[in-house]
Amino acid sequence: MILGTICCRGGSKGVPGKNVKLLNNIPLIGHTVIQAKKSKLLDELVVSTDSKIIAEVAKDFGALVPFLRPDDLASDTASKWPVFIHALETMESLMNCKFDYLVDMDVTVPLKETEDIDNAIQLALSRPDIDVVITGYEPERNPYFNMMEINGNGFAQIVKTSEKPIVRRQDAPIVYSLSPAAYVVKRSALYEFEHWSKAKCLISPMPRERAIDIDSDLDFQLIEFIISQKNSK
Repeated sequence: MILGTICCRGGSKGVPGKNVKLLNNIPLIGHTVIQAKKSKLLDELVVSTDSKIIAEVAKDFGALVPFLRPDDLASDTASKWPVFIHALETMESLMNCKFDYLVDMDVTVPLKETEDIDNAIQLALSRPDIDVVITGYEPERNPYFNMMEINGNGFAQIVKTSEKPIVRRQDAPIVYSLSPAAYVVKRSALYEFEHWSKAKCLISPMPRERAIDIDSDLDFQLIEFIISQKNSK
């Protein structure tokens, strides 16, 4: 049994009202509900939110919203891990069942496709020894080659050092930028670890152009431009 979750708060500071803001004439959350409902691997799809407005919009697109998230799990400082546990336990109680995996899909990655979600789920199912599978993409910057940090002496140094300096990006180890397009978490991992970074993880690669994450108005405008270019073709 696999539970799909879409967790979004009503209070967005970077882009006010972001989760229901229209993108290509569809509220932002609607894109993720549509993508998730096309998955043949999710047994249920629930939206966890503290906002009645978001809840109504999600229902319009066919998602379950049988509860509103408690205020203490909807603050600026609340971690998503307890939000996952709350959604899981509430749905298990309502449905009188137990889920083996939780798959969280963030509304801020509206260009993801159902394929990206299902690829992550299939990878998790194929590796029962793994606790968490996260979508990610190869970034334009690599910490072994062209990313620096300031050390304790105030000097800039390469983030990840190697015995022999890496002078070509192609020679650097492959790294991934995480995308919240899909987080596949084994049920037991939610209780065994305080955060996904403590668990055994794998990356499910996805194309960079589908992994753009909305954190600002500029990101929103960029995605609007990408969609308009696709529509014009």
